[in-house]
Amino acid sequence: MTFHGRYLAGCAVLAVATLVTVSPTHAQAPTQPQDAALNAEAAQNDWPTHHGTYKSYHYSGLDQINTGNVKNLEVAWMHFPERATRGIQSTPLALDGVLYYSGSYSRVYALDGATGRTIWSYAPELDEDLVSKQTHSPYNRGIAIGHGNLYVGTVDGRLIALDLKTGKPVWDTKLLDSKKMTVGFTGAPLVVKDKVIIGAQGGEWPHRGPIFGVEGKSGAKKWEFLTVAGTEEAMKTWGGDSWRTGGGGGWMPGTYDPETNTVWWGTANPAPLYDWGGADWKKSGPRPGENLYTTSVIALDPDSGKLKFYHQELPHDAWDFDSSVGEFVMIERGGKKLVVHANKSGYIFVYDRSNAKIENVWPLVKNINFVKSIDPKTGELIGRRDLSEGKVDPPLCPAIMGGISWNSGAYSPKTGLFYRIGQEWCMELTVEKTTPILEPMAQLNLGATFKAIAPPDGPARGHLSGRDPVTGEKKWEVTYKQPPLASVLATAGNLVFVPDSEGIVHAYNAETGQELWSRNNGMGHNAGIISYMAGGKQYVAVPAGWGSLVADEFVALYGEPFKSMPKNTGALVVFALRQ
Repeated sequence: MTFHGRYLAGCAVLAVATLVTVSPTHAQAPTQPQDAALNAEAAQNDWPTHHGTYKSYHYSGLDQINTGNVKNLEVAWMHFPERATRGIQSTPLALDGVLYYSGSYSRVYALDGATGRTIWSYAPELDEDLVSKQTHSPYNRGIAIGHGNLYVGTVDGRLIALDLKTGKPVWDTKLLDSKKMTVGFTGAPLVVKDKVIIGAQGGEWPHRGPIFGVEGKSGAKKWEFLTVAGTEEAMKTWGGDSWRTGGGGGWMPGTYDPETNTVWWGTANPAPLYDWGGADWKKSGPRPGENLYTTSVIALDPDSGKLKFYHQELPHDAWDFDSSVGEFVMIERGGKKLVVHANKSGYIFVYDRSNAKIENVWPLVKNINFVKSIDPKTGELIGRRDLSEGKVDPPLCPAIMGGISWNSGAYSPKTGLFYRIGQEWCMELTVEKTTPILEPMAQLNLGATFKAIAPPDGPARGHLSGRDPVTGEKKWEVTYKQPPLASVLATAGNLVFVPDSEGIVHAYNAETGQELWSRNNGMGHNAGIISYMAGGKQYVAVPAGWGSLVADEFVALYGEPFKSMPKNTGALVVFALRQ
């Protein structure tokens, strides 16, 4: 069954200050995770937010584990969650020696970071009938901590606050009518000052992709920003009533720039995914116009939710290459404050942090034919390839799974290199006209059938490269037979960790790309990886457990071991140096 087939089957079945230089071992844990995340490049002993800190480096300042001793890394302890349907896809958090992570069905665990002993666990009551009707479900991709609470979104449209010490519910706020919209929350929330910010999943459903700002202490909704036609300016970019079913969403967390009090967030593709308007897309097709603010980076005021500025990375996205994926790496170069953001299309965008003005655009992957190029000075798409009804020839590159997937890369302030997974694959595609279905509940609106295939220059594959984040200049690269789908971790020990799809965790020299250590966890990875300190000892934690829509494509592309790999199990595997 193709990716498209599984999509439909899923519905049919059920219808810190700058980097501190003190020794990490002796650094003091913050009393609030926001303190650790604020301005810091690395939070030292902790991992307080989804992207590590607000600078989104996915970088640990710990160096107890380093290039000289990583060969002595071994399993310290493991934790097995209940109902790990579709594996584990979340990024853990660590604070004051306690490790927190989420699993399928929005279940949350608090564990002793040194021993793995369960401190508390929480399993929300869910509308199981609704959850079973969703395509992007029942997995959860992350949590947030702040105000003495732990926050988790649910696939039936709620945001829940748990007491950080006990795991007892503090408040439970319903934000989405998931029974009508057929979507909920899978991505991690982000705590910014007194607010918790979270975006709805998916761009393939006929709704308007809201992002919410919720009072962290009380759970009261304070604002809602609609990623589809959320302003009068945006409304004019949707032909007819297409804005009513335009999709969008902000399903993965953004980050926060405290210097300008700005939240940066990526938005999803418009619906339907594939538009048959062809070259006349401005006036015809199912959603004529540029379709603001889908497939964009948007800058919001966290206090009011009002839009400050934006850049639409792919105007009128007709290829499902949305901007919700990945990190927002905040760096300084030549006196300029920049932010680096990965787009699913395989391009990396570099912005001026004050106004989202383009500073550079560079391709991470080789196999791209949806455009001829993107202007590195303006961001304009050059030679865009708009699709008409019928079979697309030649096949579209990259495939729907993206040249870049939803997990994150890493940046090391020590090496100045940006480490990112690229994916080389294409797909056969037939564009079909569709009509949005809203009753009795919203249905996926894809507008095509498709099948992943190898690209023109060789087998479908993946690669990790160490590059200059602004220019894209490559220093080193390693290649994988299958694209890794998990996040990347860089550390002050001059290491880069990559959990791959076969189940192997690799550690590379951050300067050269030389592999220094590996360990087979026995099942594929499609989650985050972090490092933290507990009891004076550095640990590396990685969730293992396979099973996403992208992972499903691996069976047809590669056969084994993916054909036999279980998708209803998982484990949190934690490594430390051998004593």
